[in-house]
Amino acid sequence: MSPSFLRTSLTSLLGGKTASVLTKALGLTTVEDLLRHYPRRYAERAELTPLSTLVDGERVTVLAEIRKVTVRPMRQRRGTILEAVVTDGTDVMSLTFFNQKWREHDFTVGRRGLFAGQVSTFRGVRQLAHPEFKLFPDGVEDDAQAVAAFAGALIPIYPAAGAITTWQIQSAVGVLLDQLPELPDPLPDDVLARLGMCSLTDALRLVHRPSSRADADRAIERLRFEEAFTLQVVLALRRAEVMALPATRRVPATSPLLTAFDARLPFTLTEGQRAVAETIEHDLGNSHPMHRLLQGDVGSGKTVVALRAMLLVVDAGGQAALLAPTEVLAAQHYRSITGLLGPLAGRGQLGGAEVATRVALLTGSQRSAQRRRELLEIVSGEAGIVVGTHALIQENVDFHDLALVVVDEQHRFGVEQRAALAAKARDGSRPHVLVMTATPIPRTVAMTVFGDVDVSTLTELPAGRVPVTTHVVVRQEHPAHVARAWQRVREEAAQGHRVFVVCPRIADDDAAHEDTPDLEVPDEDAPAVEMAGVVPLARQLSDGELAGLRVGVLHGRMSADDKEDVMRRFADAGNADGIDVLVSTTVIEVGVDVGQATMMVIMDADRFGISQLHQLRGRVGRAGLPGLCLLVTSAEPGSPARRRLEAVASTTDGFALSALDLELRREGDVLGSMQSGLRSSLRLLEVSRHEDVILAARAAALEVVGADPGLAEHPALADAVAVLRSDEHAEFLEKA
Repeated sequence: MSPSFLRTSLTSLLGGKTASVLTKALGLTTVEDLLRHYPRRYAERAELTPLSTLVDGERVTVLAEIRKVTVRPMRQRRGTILEAVVTDGTDVMSLTFFNQKWREHDFTVGRRGLFAGQVSTFRGVRQLAHPEFKLFPDGVEDDAQAVAAFAGALIPIYPAAGAITTWQIQSAVGVLLDQLPELPDPLPDDVLARLGMCSLTDALRLVHRPSSRADADRAIERLRFEEAFTLQVVLALRRAEVMALPATRRVPATSPLLTAFDARLPFTLTEGQRAVAETIEHDLGNSHPMHRLLQGDVGSGKTVVALRAMLLVVDAGGQAALLAPTEVLAAQHYRSITGLLGPLAGRGQLGGAEVATRVALLTGSQRSAQRRRELLEIVSGEAGIVVGTHALIQENVDFHDLALVVVDEQHRFGVEQRAALAAKARDGSRPHVLVMTATPIPRTVAMTVFGDVDVSTLTELPAGRVPVTTHVVVRQEHPAHVARAWQRVREEAAQGHRVFVVCPRIADDDAAHEDTPDLEVPDEDAPAVEMAGVVPLARQLSDGELAGLRVGVLHGRMSADDKEDVMRRFADAGNADGIDVLVSTTVIEVGVDVGQATMMVIMDADRFGISQLHQLRGRVGRAGLPGLCLLVTSAEPGSPARRRLEAVASTTDGFALSALDLELRREGDVLGSMQSGLRSSLRLLEVSRHEDVILAARAAALEVVGADPGLAEHPALADAVAVLRSDEHAEFLEKA
């Protein structure tokens, strides 16, 4: 970009007062900040904004015509009220001014203008109290400056704030445009020519001062592509950097451990699992580190694919580490892996297979003696597979030869945490990295967020998986259905099955807690219903609806030993101390695998997002038994929350639900795993709508970086990339 102009402070060009307001109200400090503050829409001089769409509490700018003006004295105190009724030709609203009778001379019937303020309702009529306004001149001779400001066919309407109006922003932008020089363009000339796009300088002029819709569309198209292109160049550079890192080839001449494991598998791998396994094996044979994302719907068999990769590197003489976000999930992975391996996990032990390894478990709450034993097995190489939580990252954890890092639910970890584990490889080489997610990622998000990573997708479900049946249970509409839900829980328990009951919080005095950081904000029109808590609900069920059943609790504030004990008792309810019904927070959301769990009741389900609900219900119906999930809610019919729940109940296709989630939620929410560096750079690009733009930008970026990896021939692009990457939050890809 142009340091001499675009990075100039607003103070030097607009004056301290205006610049201060723009900074405080909108966070804009430089010329580029303001020029990149694009209009959110355009109004036409002949167009009257629909007033019927306004909502109380919303800050709006409306274009309307004055129909009637009255001035009357106040009833309770001295002074006057000026009320102007304005119309869009269909509906009306009121503009109210206190003690400003003199405005009656300006507010003449038939005059049009822009009016900005917060919508409220008084005596059944929408109103703006003391709005900011800009009246259009009655004739050219009245105010030549105002005519020039609004002479265009389109009027830009900017995202504004209480301290500054859209026309004040427009005025400030105009000052900059009048001084705008020809700017260096981050888009290469050949890309501009091939796509028929205008220059950056023209685009900034046209987006703020369009003479037609075509002008505005042309500018927005170019600026949107620039956002996608710059991001894709960053991703392409990241990919090139990873490819340049050294790594040890980890494909053995023979694979006795993997061969023995495949022979003892009680099921046949799906075609998808075999294909992904072959791809991973190829990656492990490269001299640069694998950097692959493995995504798959709930129950698609990602863990088995990852375990086969871990066994492959063990056969090659290396070690594999599986990083899990919670102790519950780490313990679950440890049990699953040792269970699948059987004697193959008993190296040097009585009953261990001739060809075997050891599996170590490392968590933060282990007793000192056990921790010392595990650390010794890890550093000596006795443990070929290491499962753990953040404890694996600590400085005193040393590996004999870390070859592969598998990260489960990668979005739960920060960049620094994953980098710290990767740094434990020896001799300066980098370990291969496989990150897994059970939250299906729409294609556009995958290209935008994971553009520097190879993505593998498992779409098939293993044989024997029965789709989970899901129903929405509405308290106020069908109270009897709630009673029937608890009766159904009893029926499942009577058959020896297990039941999860999930709550959004732990106790009555919790607004939220560490187990459920991503609770949905309730709809404004939703009824006030107290959220269910694990502890009080478990007590209520034990004493009432589920009296006689063994009800347990699980949440994040329990000690690791208590969590492990609860999960053991729940998984093995046949014992005298077993648990039939587990009342839990979302600590069981991912990875927890209890084969006999067939039913889940999610209380206040409207407080969870679509993806989270899909993950939760994936905990049942995992062993060939039919699964049932009941979504208990008080959400009103037709509300956004109710529509989310009905969408989850309508399909078990996680990829379809992820696409719907992307469509329903705000862009910033969907991209929440990315930090501010990316979110602030995407002003016009919406990953839910602009797949064609992302595809075109990706192709162009790969071509440019492939021909000029250092961007030496593209200094303006290099400058734009440096700005994006130098942001202190520019590690927006929650992976490394």
